Order: sequence, then structure tokens, then C-alpha cells
Amino acid sequence: MGFLCSACSWDIRVALIWVWSVIYVANASEKYISAVGDPGMKSPNVRIGLEAWNFCNEVGAEAPQMGSPRMADCADLYCPLISAIDLDFGMSMSRPQKQVGSSWMSTWLCIFDLYFSIPDVLLFFSLSLFFFLPPFSPHKLVDSVDGFLHDNGSKCEAHHKVEKSDNHLGAGDVFPVEGFYSHTDPDLFAVEKELYLGSLCEVHDSNSAEPWQFWMIMLKNGNFDKNTTLCPENGKKVSKIVTKRTFPCFGEGCMNQPLVYHNYSRVVSSGDENVSLTGEFYGTYDLDADLSKGPGKNSYFSVSWMKNMSSGSWIFSQKLTTSAKYPWLMLYLRSDATKGFNGGYHYNGRGIMNKLPESPNFTVKLTLDIKRGGGTNSQFYLLDIGSCWKNNGDPCDGDVLTDVTRYSEMIINPATTNWCRPNNLISCPPYHVSADGEIIYRNDTSRFPYSAYHLYCGPGNADYLEKPFDICDPYSNPQSQELVQILPHPEWAVHGYPAKKGDGWIGDSRTWELEVGALSSRLYFYQDPGTKPVKRVWTSINVGTEIYVSSKGETAEWTVSDFDVLVPEDTTDDGEGFF
Repeated sequence: MGFLCSACSWDIRVALIWVWSVIYVANASEKYISAVGDPGMKSPNVRIGLEAWNFCNEVGAEAPQMGSPRMADCADLYCPLISAIDLDFGMSMSRPQKQVGSSWMSTWLCIFDLYFSIPDVLLFFSLSLFFFLPPFSPHKLVDSVDGFLHDNGSKCEAHHKVEKSDNHLGAGDVFPVEGFYSHTDPDLFAVEKELYLGSLCEVHDSNSAEPWQFWMIMLKNGNFDKNTTLCPENGKKVSKIVTKRTFPCFGEGCMNQPLVYHNYSRVVSSGDENVSLTGEFYGTYDLDADLSKGPGKNSYFSVSWMKNMSSGSWIFSQKLTTSAKYPWLMLYLRSDATKGFNGGYHYNGRGIMNKLPESPNFTVKLTLDIKRGGGTNSQFYLLDIGSCWKNNGDPCDGDVLTDVTRYSEMIINPATTNWCRPNNLISCPPYHVSADGEIIYRNDTSRFPYSAYHLYCGPGNADYLEKPFDICDPYSNPQSQELVQILPHPEWAVHGYPAKKGDGWIGDSRTWELEVGALSSRLYFYQDPGTKPVKRVWTSINVGTEIYVSSKGETAEWTVSDFDVLVPEDTTDDGEGFF
């Protein structure tokens, strides 16, 4: 029989729970709502954060004159024409001026609801047909139903929530408001700075009881200096790194943070009178680079945002280039939870998901257009989902010795091969769950779908991993991690994922509707035998690439738009009970 699971009864329990999940999905309400504060990326206002991590998801040391590597661009599109019209009719003398965010009709109906009776409203609209109709044209007022503003001569402005002085705060600096605590430790300061920036960007809207902050851009440097002890080993502080694993590093200082430059959001207009915001973050890890002369042979990254004037969605245009000194770089656009331990964190973070998606009932929509792939070693993730729970199924609590980061990633680069093979079971999960709920063990060479998996690796703090096994890299997260990397395959196509290599790759832009909850409920994740199966709640959903140790400078370039996470309408979990 080969290698069998050391706890087969446990596997059967997991399988039965999976079957129950499928039945639950079939009988669940079909009405889904958005879990993100900016559904489909259609807000006319900008809410974007940026974070940069070293190899173990910390700061280590700040880049010269850059401050802590947490930044934000949060701006409201503001058009004073609304207030001018309000004043003309004596209705807003003591009321705050309106921000863009609702249609012209909604704006006026809200005012009438506050100030007038129903007969007054009817009389007013009757009179306006004769006297006031031109000024009340929707092309004169704010109309953001389609995700941008229609404007006809008004002077729109970008009202920024985050100043340059906020973005330049660094370790040891005092925050300008009370309630946030300074630290001289760069790692601890970055945690507090993210909370501070989140407070400046926070949005309270009527659609949710919970506020939200921003989409998150994440950068990560894959260099690891084994001569330092900056990174723990499976969460444990060590006095010396002893490992046979190899990592890129050009010498002292190779784990540095990047130089990040910022073109703050500004107002732009098109010929058809549409008005929107646009902006950009860009930079390099090469600290001696002069980007005024172009990237040259240096590492480079950029993320810019502008409106799609057809759909109203934000378009995030992203570019990542590796170099000889920085051959392993990562760039993602993240939809993170608004509180709690987001994927890769061991502290309280900020984000845009104010409802947490839970397997098996959630869907992710996005449009992805890959222009350049980043070479053969580019692990381009159509989707990367992350969360955190302990091996006994308990929620994470910040104890890095027992917490485990869990990831699943769909790699769509057709050059990525399946390391999981009949002659390399160490890179396969112990079993696969078919679409109809059948468990197929990895030693069943005639039925196990090896080509559906790139690799599986288990958490380094697990006590009962089934042999043969390989543990995930013990240094690249602040705690142990577990990783399930999957590839395009008919097994996943039933959930809307790519069925074969090349689907959705360069020249094949697609709008995806992915049943992520259903697929993720089928994946194997380790748990100690005899423990209660974990509630799989996901705190980070990301798209982007990890260019893994390129032999030469490689470039990936892509756009993301229409991003949304849909959960059942009765979802109430905001993460409070999960963490």
C-alpha cells in the first residue's frame, strides 16, 4: 500500500466534513454581498496602503531617508460645485461640504429627507422643471454610480488624508496624535505606523458596521543573510543560522528595505467630461540607484492607479524587475482584513475586508491582464489566500511558537512545473480530495492528480507529519508556515480556475469568477490528529508575482481591476471571534 496516513480515521472525518460542506453550499442562500469596503474597486476615492518586508516579513532596518516602510495614498475626489448649489438655495449654510461618493439624485434626496416634508419635495421638483432644471443636470452634479465623476466645468480637487510628513515617519518619531506609541525598534514602529495610517484613511459607510482602510500593496525582498540573526527559525530566536538551504545575498546589507517614491493622487479628466484620480508608488532596492536616468540594470517596481472609464473600476498597473543583487522579489496587491493577523503577520494589521470569507462559501472576482511574465522562475499567483491557525485548530493569538501561517496559491505561469510527482512524494500533500469528495492518497499513482500540484510543504512545528515530508522554509515568515501551491488543472476548473497551462497568461486577459471557498475546502492542511477541524477563515487574498531567484534581470508587468470578494449575505464574521 505504500505510505498511509498515520491517522486514517482522522482523514475520514475530514472527508465527511468536506462532503457536508458541499451539501451546505448547495443549500446555502444564493444571495452574496461584497466583503470589501470598495466593491469591485469602483469608489471614486483612493484608499491605497504600501508595506515592504524583509525576508522574514519584518523591517530589520529602514532605508536611508525613507522612514518606516509603511505608506499610504488616501484621497477623496472633491467637487465644490455641489456646495455652491446648496448655498444658492440656502440649504447648506451650516452643513459640511459634500464629498464624492453618491449619485446626484441620492444627494438631493438625502437633503430633502432632512429638511422638507413630502409635499415640499413634490412642489420643489415641480417648480424645478420650469426654473432650475439646467443647474440640476446630473452632468453638473456628482455622479459616482459608475465609479467616476461626470463633470462639466467644476473645479474638482484631491483632498488628501495622508500628508508627506505622515508617510516619512520613522522609528523613534512621535506620532502627531495621541493613541499611537513610538518605538525605536523598526519592526515595532512599522506595526504602529500601519495602525496610524489606517486611522487617517478609515472609511465609515452605511453598508457595514465595521470601518475599512485601504487596499494594500506589498513588496518583499527575498535576500537572506545567514550570517545575521534577524530572522527566527520557525518562530524561535536563534543565536546562529545553521541550514543547508541556499538563499541569495550579495553580502552585508542585502536584506535592505527599498527606496520608495510617491506621486500623490491628482485629478485628471478625459475628453468626455469624466473626472477621476490617478497616482503612483515606484522605487528600487538598489540604494545607490539614480532613477531619474531610468531603472537601467537596477531592480525596480511601480504600482500606478487610474480609472477604467468604461467600467468605473480602478486599474492597478504593476511592474517588477529583478537584478543581479536582488534576484528574488515579490509584489502583490492584497485584500486584507481590517483587523487581526493578516497572512504573514503576527500582529494587528489594517486592510479592506470588513467581513471575513470562510470556506466553503465565498467567491473572488477580478480581471487580470498579464503583459510580461517575469521569466521561467516567476511564480505568478492568479490568487494567493492566506490565514493563520494553530496545529490544534485554535485561532492564532500572536504566539509565534505555536501559530502557523497557512497559504494556498494558484500559479499560472505555464513554465512552472509540478514538483509533486510519483517519484517525489515529499512534495505532494498526503492526499487529494476530488470534486465529489473522494480521498485519493498520494501513493495511488494511477489516480492521484500529481500535475495539479506544484508543491506542498508542512509546518516546521508540526509533531505528526506523515512521512515522507518536507517542512516549509523556516525563516521566511515570523512563525512556522504551511504551503499548498496548485497549478492549472481540470480538477480545479470546476471552480472557475484555469483548466490548463496557458489559460489567463500573456495575451489572454480574463475576468475570473473563482469559487475560492469551495476549492480551498478541498485542500489538505495539516492538523494534529484527534483535534476539531478548523474553521477556515481567510484574512488575506492577494494577486501578483514572486520572481524566484532569477539568473538574470527579469520583468513582470500586469494589471488588476474589478477585484471583489463575495460572501453570503448573512455573513457576520468580522474577525473578532476568529483571532
